[in-house]
Amino acid sequence: MEIWTGTAFMNTSEIVPVARMLDEAGFDGVVVSDHMIYPRELSSPYPSPTGKPMWEPDTAWPDSWVSIGAMAAVTTRMKFTNAVYIAPARPLLEVAKQVATASVLSGGRVALTVGAGWMREEFELMGQDFSTRGKRLDEMIQALPALWRGGWVSWSGEHYRIPEVMIEPHPEGRIPIMCGGESDAALRRAARLCDGWVGSAYSWEDAEAFVSRLTSLRREYGRADDPFEIMLALYESPSVELFKRAEDIGVTAVMTLPYASSDDITSGAHDGLKLDAERYREPIERFAEDVLQKIR
Repeated sequence: MEIWTGTAFMNTSEIVPVARMLDEAGFDGVVVSDHMIYPRELSSPYPSPTGKPMWEPDTAWPDSWVSIGAMAAVTTRMKFTNAVYIAPARPLLEVAKQVATASVLSGGRVALTVGAGWMREEFELMGQDFSTRGKRLDEMIQALPALWRGGWVSWSGEHYRIPEVMIEPHPEGRIPIMCGGESDAALRRAARLCDGWVGSAYSWEDAEAFVSRLTSLRREYGRADDPFEIMLALYESPSVELFKRAEDIGVTAVMTLPYASSDDITSGAHDGLKLDAERYREPIERFAEDVLQKIR
C-alpha cells in the first residue's frame, strides 16, 4: 500500500518546501491538480450536484509539469502524478514533450493521469475541440507511448497525425498512464486502455463499488491479470487498519492530507490548508510517526 498526498489549494510558493518535508517523512507520492483558467463567464456545468465548482475564481492552479519538475528537483524518492491532467485541452505533442521531460529530470518518478475535462471554455481558449475530447483522449493514451520510444517516431490515427520526428529527451523507461473520472466512459477508458485509475474522496461503500466496477470492466476487456493501480482517498480517519482494509479490496494507493482534518476534506472547506510552509512540518511528521512508520 502506498500513501500519497496532494498540493491542491496550497499557496503556490509552499509546494516545493512541503514536497521536501513529505519526501523526508516517507510519503510515496504527490498528486497535482490542473486547471488553466477560471472564466468570468462560466457556462460549463461542473460535475457535482450544484453544478458549480467548489473553489473560488482566484484559486491558484499552478502548472502541473512545472510544479512536478520543481518538486522532483528537491526530492529523491517520492513519485508524482496528476489528479487529473486535462490532456485533450492541449496539443498531443505538447503533452508528449512535457511529460517526457519531467520523467527524465525526475529519474523516472512520474506517471501521467489524464481526464477528459468538463470546462468547455478552457478547451476553446486553448484551440482544442471540446466535443471530441473523449475520443481524442482515447487516442492520446495510445499515441503517447509510441511518441516516447526514442529515435524517429510517428503516429497516424483518426484525430492525430504526426510525421516522423525526433522528440527528445525521451524517457528511459515506461511512463504509466492512468485515468481519472467517475463516469462510465472514464471507468471504461481506465479499464481498457490505462495502467490504473485515480479517483477522488469516497465513503467506504462508494470506494468498494468503484473497485468492484473496475474489476468487472477489466475482466470484460480481458485485462483481469494485468497490473493495475487504484488510487483514491477515503473520508474515514486515516489509520493503519483502514489502509490494510483498502489494500485487501484492491486499492494500491491512498491519498491523504495529514495537514487537514477529515471534516475539512468532507465539507470541501480549504481554509485549514492555507498555512505557511513550515507549519506543515509538525502534522506531516506526526502522520509519519502514527501511520507511515507502522505501515512500513
